[in-house]
Amino acid sequence: MAMVSSRLVFLVSICILVSQAIAQPDFLYHFCLDEVLAFLSSNTEIDYGFYNFSYGKSPDKVYSLGLCRGDVKPDLCRSCLNKATDLPLRCPNQKEAIGWYYYCMLRYSFRDIFGILEISPPSYLCKGNDLSANYDQFCQDLRNLLDSQRGRAAAGGSLRKFAAGNATAPDNQTLYSLVQCTPDLSDQDCSDCLFGAMEDVRNYCSGIQRGSVFKPSCNLRKPREKPQSEFGDEIRSVESLQLGFGTIKVATYDFSDANKLGQAGFGVVYK
Repeated sequence: MAMVSSRLVFLVSICILVSQAIAQPDFLYHFCLDEVLAFLSSNTEIDYGFYNFSYGKSPDKVYSLGLCRGDVKPDLCRSCLNKATDLPLRCPNQKEAIGWYYYCMLRYSFRDIFGILEISPPSYLCKGNDLSANYDQFCQDLRNLLDSQRGRAAAGGSLRKFAAGNATAPDNQTLYSLVQCTPDLSDQDCSDCLFGAMEDVRNYCSGIQRGSVFKPSCNLRKPREKPQSEFGDEIRSVESLQLGFGTIKVATYDFSDANKLGQAGFGVVYK
C-alpha cells in the first residue's frame, strides 16, 4: 500500500485576552500549565482521541481539553497533540488559548471548560475557487450531506462525536466534509454547535470550494479532497489571532455586515 505524504499543518490559534480583573499568568500558573502539557505529551491512554485534564488549585488551576480528528489512529493523535504543546509559545502571557492543527485541537484555560457549550470565538478558513455553475444545487447537496453528518456526530456518545463522508454534487463533483464535537457535550449541544457552524459556512464561505469553521466546542471542514489520515513532521503556520473573549461580538456589532472589511485566508475580517 502506498504511503500518504502529508504534513502536520498548524491552522490557527486564538489567544483569548481575559478581562483586566484577571491577572496575567504568574509563576504558579505557568508551572501548572507546564504540568498539563507534560501530561499531554506523555499520555498513552487517549485511544478515542479525546482527553481532559486539570492541574493545580484556584486561582492558578489550569483546565485543558485535547481533541483529535475522529478518523486518525491513536499514535498519530498523540503525535499531533504532542506538537500542539507549543501553543503557549504562540500565545505568550495568556491564561486562555485554543490551537487547531489539521489533525487535532488543544485548548486550555484558567476556568472549567469541560462539558460547556462554547461557540465563541470562532475562526474561519475559506479557500479555493468560486463555484458559479449549478450553485444552488451544489449548496443544497452540501446542506443535505452536512445535515446527515450533524445528526450522526451528535448521536456519537461520550467517547466520540464525529462523522465524515461524501456525496455527489453537480457535474459529477464529489463533496467531502467532516464534522466533530468535543464528546463532553450533550447530543443537543453538539447538534446546536454544528448547526451554527453550517450557517457560518453558508454565510462566510458561500460558493467557495473549501471552507472550515473552528469553534471551541465543534468544528466543520469542507475540504477539496478526501481528508488524509497520515502525516509527517512538517509544520506550516497559517494564522494566529489575539481576541478579547468578551468583546468580540461587541466590537463587531454582533458581526454586522456594515463592519465587514473583506475576507482573508482565515475568514471574514471586521473593522
